[in-house]
Amino acid sequence: MTATTGREPLLSAALDLTSTLDLPQLLQRFVDLAAELTGAQYAALGVLDAEGTTVEFVHHGVSDTIATALGHPPTGAGLLGAIPAEGYLLLDDLTTHPAFRGFPASHPTMRSFLGVPVTIGSQVYGRLYLAEKAGGFDARDAEQMQLLAEATAVAVENSQLYSEARARERWIQVSQDITTCLLEGTEEEEALQMIADRLRDVAKADTACIVLPSVGESWACEIASGMNADQLIGAPFTAHGRALRVLQRGNGLIVDSLQRTNELRLAQLAEFGSALYAPMIVRGARIGVLLLLRAPNRPVFVTGDLSRAEALAQQAALALELAAARHAEDFANLLQERARIGRDLHDLAIQQLFATGMQLEAAREQAHERDATEVAALLESALSSVDASVRQIRSIVHRLNESTKTTVIAERLRQEASLGRTALGYAPSLVLQVDDEVIADFDDGSLSAEMQRRIPPAIADEVIAVVREGLSNAARHAHANSVQVQVRVTGRQGDGSISVEVTDDGVGFHPGDVRRSGLDNLAARARTYHGTLEITAGPDRIGTTLLWQVPLCHSS
Repeated sequence: MTATTGREPLLSAALDLTSTLDLPQLLQRFVDLAAELTGAQYAALGVLDAEGTTVEFVHHGVSDTIATALGHPPTGAGLLGAIPAEGYLLLDDLTTHPAFRGFPASHPTMRSFLGVPVTIGSQVYGRLYLAEKAGGFDARDAEQMQLLAEATAVAVENSQLYSEARARERWIQVSQDITTCLLEGTEEEEALQMIADRLRDVAKADTACIVLPSVGESWACEIASGMNADQLIGAPFTAHGRALRVLQRGNGLIVDSLQRTNELRLAQLAEFGSALYAPMIVRGARIGVLLLLRAPNRPVFVTGDLSRAEALAQQAALALELAAARHAEDFANLLQERARIGRDLHDLAIQQLFATGMQLEAAREQAHERDATEVAALLESALSSVDASVRQIRSIVHRLNESTKTTVIAERLRQEASLGRTALGYAPSLVLQVDDEVIADFDDGSLSAEMQRRIPPAIADEVIAVVREGLSNAARHAHANSVQVQVRVTGRQGDGSISVEVTDDGVGFHPGDVRRSGLDNLAARARTYHGTLEITAGPDRIGTTLLWQVPLCHSS
């Protein structure tokens, strides 16, 4: 193919480029036009990072089969790195250049060569490579490609501004979604998982992590989303690492490549390229750190990503604060209820029992001085007082039970999980299911009502007791970093069942370490309703699973 002559094709190509806002499409069009205008058989653009390493490679003229056989694109070293930041590199035979290091296997043979930088401001954005033109390239080709590179630089800037505006819109939408989630009272773990998922998506990251306080003075990745999430959950972050330094200083940080850094204290991060750290701070309290990660071949995070991530990190911190506030309110309500019960017992039943005791004491002292009829009358009066006290206590307990039973079981289970946080030191995970559907915290009530309808009131009380005992055992004996509670109802009354599963990642089940009476009670509760209790240790005796299940075909 021969080179196109005249200025009109070049001007038309420049206008074509500057009207394109989609960056991948823009870069491919630039490479195709460069080949078309010069008559080159091969053309490519290597997009560079801040250190001059190729992070994106767009090509023309090489088939997909050959590109696949070549594997990784060139890094930008050797002859390609010899292209100057200003001007161009024009060669009749590239193999004679001192920087030429040979062709990789499967690479097509090339001789004539033209290299032109694409500069935005004072920074080299990328390098255009052209090869194999019949008769070779000349200065006019170089001049045209310099002009086309300038037009491309303008088009790239326009595309970046457009992408930035679209990105701001997406981040604002995520921010609004998080605010809605918080106002709906979503539980802590669910809210943080949603934040990690949405943040990974909007930031175009491969992985998002939330680092939170763990046991004692340690910190760990408690929430993860995306690539290698299962390997990162539970990973410890040291006091001298970047994450906690960011938290102490209160300022976010961008790392160009974790894979190439000399300072890496967590082996699981070695597979990633660019990283972004954003501190979670609210009203001076250091809550945790948001960590965004990209694969090594992905673009580096920019300052705009950091500022927006820092804003969302504050919302994540607020999510934790609101969850703690809700827990504190639940606990305060519990204490108030206990205080009311104590007052009722003291003012009514206990006072009456005290008076009864005085009557019995008087009867004992007068037993030898009065006849049997008078003593019998005193004892009869005392027994009447005891009966009245018993009725008072029953009335108080009945009012307490009625108050509790008016709450649907889904809410009662959430209250138990919230109260369990005090003993565990963290919020246990709670999953409620009706058949295969999970009851969300913001459920409109239909699934919660369905669970309430299927479970007889007597079994509902047993389920609450089992969850309470399971959390108590985990807090006392497991020394776990996480506890999950799953309550699942399947089928209907008559042929359905309900199961309670409490799983922890602690030290494992040892029969001599747990409260035998507590487990006996759980087993007895299961037998009463023709059900079963199973307790098993996890792999390598790490963790314990308690499974309590009863059929719904028995109500007594």
